[in-house]
Amino acid sequence: MGAWTATWLFPAICRPCGDPGMRDMDLCPACYRELPRNACACLRCAEPLPARGLLCGRCLRDPPAFDSVCAPWLYAPPLDWLIQELKFGGRIASGRLLGQLLARRLQRRTPAVDLVVPMPLHDARLRERGFNQATELARPVATSLGLPLDCTSLIRVRPTARQAGLPLARRAGNVRRAFAVRRPLDGLRLAVVDDVLTTASTARSVATALKEAGAARVEIWAVARAGRDGGPRAPGHHTHAHAADGGSG
Repeated sequence: MGAWTATWLFPAICRPCGDPGMRDMDLCPACYRELPRNACACLRCAEPLPARGLLCGRCLRDPPAFDSVCAPWLYAPPLDWLIQELKFGGRIASGRLLGQLLARRLQRRTPAVDLVVPMPLHDARLRERGFNQATELARPVATSLGLPLDCTSLIRVRPTARQAGLPLARRAGNVRRAFAVRRPLDGLRLAVVDDVLTTASTARSVATALKEAGAARVEIWAVARAGRDGGPRAPGHHTHAHAADGGSG
């Protein structure tokens, strides 16, 4: 079946409102324009800030191992429930849409990276969930940008408590040395794809592991950024929230 035929037989429908979607994307132009943009953010970690062109206090005090973060939107409706539909409801279509949205924004930046790497889950969590939500996001991103997808080099070597259920002070320790790299990455520029960043503790730990394996540059590409003072909420409750299990909390 050709792409035109598939589009004609199964037209895109906007997941938030039910109107006709854009070509090959289950989101209508009006809902796309209303997505909660992360317009004022830290230049390094993309934490929401009150003004543009600033570094947050944490990045000034303790610069992270990653080089930059692309997190175009805030963790707010409708992105928050689309992410939770994917993670807790197994709605792979939501992952495809979120990955397409992230790729659309990245295409404007012409990112200089060699590999796209999904944020890994521990084997126990992967068996429990049945899939890695970061891989579902990374696939359309890698395809759209014409980049190779590497799902095997970065692994999570120990199970960790859910970041969203921990006090902020314990999140960094929860993921410290939780990741390992299976092969040398000498000189490679990597982009790690995830759904949500909250405190970015997971992203810091991952970037440290990748740099120790020889990576020359590590970028974090996430769909959404949450404020560090946020907390979790129940799946399906479509209100503003600032945390998500399994993201770079």
